[in-house]
Amino acid sequence: MDLITVLQAALLGLVEGLTEFLPVSSTGHLILLVDLLGFAGPSGKLFEIVIQLGAIFAVCWVYRAKLIGTACHLHDRSSARHFTAVILMAFLPSILVGVLAYKTIKEVLFSPLIVSAMLIVGGVAMLLIERFRPQPRFHATEEISLKRALAVGLFQCVAMIPGVSRAAATIMGGMLMGIDRRTATEFSFFLAIPTMVAATVYDLYKNWHDLNADGFVLIAIGFLCAFLTALLVVRTAIAFVGRHGFAPFAIYRIILGAVMLALLLT
Repeated sequence: MDLITVLQAALLGLVEGLTEFLPVSSTGHLILLVDLLGFAGPSGKLFEIVIQLGAIFAVCWVYRAKLIGTACHLHDRSSARHFTAVILMAFLPSILVGVLAYKTIKEVLFSPLIVSAMLIVGGVAMLLIERFRPQPRFHATEEISLKRALAVGLFQCVAMIPGVSRAAATIMGGMLMGIDRRTATEFSFFLAIPTMVAATVYDLYKNWHDLNADGFVLIAIGFLCAFLTALLVVRTAIAFVGRHGFAPFAIYRIILGAVMLALLLT
């Protein structure tokens, strides 16, 4: 393991932290960067999956008071039980689809060409949803019904295609369900916790035999960088979305996807 590889791992961690909770596809960015840099990390896309847990820890830290309060009052507050049930209901489709389609997703869809195309498709979809979304009726996670939570979970399954973006799929799905921008964004943060923890544990289980000491060190570096940068994003993302909406992210996706397609095809 040389210095260049270590610096690449740090850069990938920074990119993961910056993009995990924005609707621009963190996995897509990592796949494109790994391809461009020629990053020689752990095999089987393990590095790209596991360092996302660093970003998830950032969410847990920022929302620690709410998460701890919910856990402590599950037995005596209906609002805490409903919040937990909503997150678990939205998480359920990802478990089923992820386990059934894991091999196909990793072997077929983790392609720079697919990522570039889906960045563009997702960007166009975001512009259309921003323009034609229904009037918001739900302004807090506790107001979301189990039925709507399940619908958002089904939207999240689309994000298993790299380049779609888990954040984009859940936020746009939530907006189509009548959830306002800020609440849909926050709900996406909470839903990321069980989703990415499950994905990381499952990926480690599947690829444990491929890890060595160098692989652990690279993952640790990427993990730490992702955690630190995600802290900044989580603290500022909701305020930015409240002021500017999602059009800036959609335009960025379209430009990045078009540039990458041009590079890949030439």
